[in-house]
Amino acid sequence: MSEQERIEAAEAEVASLKEQIQQIRASKQKNTMGAIAASKGPLREIRKPIKMRRTLKGHFGKVYAMHWAGDSQSLVSASQDGKLIIWNAYTTNKTSAIPLRSSWVMTCAFEQSKGNLIACGGLDNVCSIYNIQNQSANARATKELVAHDGYLSCCRFTDEGHIITSSGDSTCIYWDINSGEVLKTFSDHTGDVMSVAINPENSNVFVSGSVDKTAKIWDLRNGKCVQTHIGHENDINSVAYFPDGNAFGTGSDDSTCRLFDQRSYGEVNKFGNDKITSGITSVAFSRSGRLMFGGYDDFSTYVWDTLADSSQAAYALPSQHENRVSCLGVNAKGDALCTGSWDTNLKVWA
Repeated sequence: MSEQERIEAAEAEVASLKEQIQQIRASKQKNTMGAIAASKGPLREIRKPIKMRRTLKGHFGKVYAMHWAGDSQSLVSASQDGKLIIWNAYTTNKTSAIPLRSSWVMTCAFEQSKGNLIACGGLDNVCSIYNIQNQSANARATKELVAHDGYLSCCRFTDEGHIITSSGDSTCIYWDINSGEVLKTFSDHTGDVMSVAINPENSNVFVSGSVDKTAKIWDLRNGKCVQTHIGHENDINSVAYFPDGNAFGTGSDDSTCRLFDQRSYGEVNKFGNDKITSGITSVAFSRSGRLMFGGYDDFSTYVWDTLADSSQAAYALPSQHENRVSCLGVNAKGDALCTGSWDTNLKVWA
């Protein structure tokens, strides 16, 4: 048997195994989420609509990212005006503004336990860490984490001493902030990694979403990919964990949001319809997990009922932004949603 014949036989075996996996997955997905939920009795009515309570004005460029602090009242936003602004979302006051060395910022993150550290990064390929407790007027980064070969698309703290970053170089990196060392590199994706989210119940586990149309679950303890979830037909731009840590949501350029469950290793719901044709930039869940929020390129924010059949959006938020919704997030208490947009504003909803 020649080498070429062996390669062809191996490829045929791989194709056959893939087909078997698809058949097994399809056989398990006999029911829809709506049918399962209805079989448990009538569902509680969703309170709607959520109203806009605050508008945060102060950026002079497109807002690209926002992240709530652990206190559920402060948040940080990053804009291509070259500033990070820390807001009190309740009073709308700016508590701090940090000028950045590179204005091409794409992500920002608040450390959740003590709230002293903020991270950001973008087209400079660097994750910059700032300590907001000892900020002077010419705020220099307390640490710059350099190792990625592509733009920094997302960063999230696991605790005060460690952070995970994702990049256009197709990798995620787990860092020791104090030493600036790379502890682990995760490189199974075959395209730009656009988003990461830490499991709320186990900070050793995180999910990433990529331009390769897959979402992967990783374990920091062994440094390996433990699950790969397929289904999207275009780039995945955003991932967010379901509050119980057993499932996660994704938003994609294929105009759908999807809900994947780690226990059944597959997609359990898909949110989209023929009227919605724009991509999703960001996703988040309500504290109960009943609602999934998606920020869209067409300036809208849609709210989906995770227990319903997926083609009917629960509703769209009123008084929408005047440009693309680039980021959104629900605070830890679950009593407020913030959306950020290319129209330079952030809006707080409750």
